[in-house]
Amino acid sequence: MALIGLVRVSTDKQKTRRQHDALDPICLKVFEEKISGKLKTDDRPALLAALSHIRDGDLLAVQEVDRLGRNLLEGLIVLSDLFERGIGVKVLEGIAAGEHTERSLILDLALALAEDRRRDIVRKTKDGLEAARRRGRVGGRRPVVDDDKRAAILARRQRGESIRTIAAGVKVSVGVVHKTLTAAQAEQHP
Repeated sequence: MALIGLVRVSTDKQKTRRQHDALDPICLKVFEEKISGKLKTDDRPALLAALSHIRDGDLLAVQEVDRLGRNLLEGLIVLSDLFERGIGVKVLEGIAAGEHTERSLILDLALALAEDRRRDIVRKTKDGLEAARRRGRVGGRRPVVDDDKRAAILARRQRGESIRTIAAGVKVSVGVVHKTLTAAQAEQHP
């Protein structure tokens, strides 16, 4: 019996070190993916690779059950497929911690909670962005061009400088200069 690990985070910006620290010492091989857990199994290459690598009698190891996915239906499909093939699941942490060789209420509940947490995160993020908009705040990056840079861009353009020369002199991108000039022109001719 071998342990085959699966590490998953949703985005490239998230770290996998904590999961690797837990799985690398105990697993024969660990597969890693940086992809949303709400996706279908067929859209998750590392999960598919782990599933094709694992053999009868092995255990698929995850730090927490939500690493299998945050979509209840897809998680249940993965578990059912594994159990039908004689492959168990080892969950290291959370309410479903332990070794499982068949579906159980606790596994189903853990997957349902993972999906509910994802839905809650999405809702709270959306509500927060809407509240910020109502207060006049808009998400995204802060503008690169302040009033001084805007004045410098417009003055240099009026002197006949090229967009590239202006961009280098004001230390902004060509696109920022172009956007600033376009906005200024729109203000003059509404």
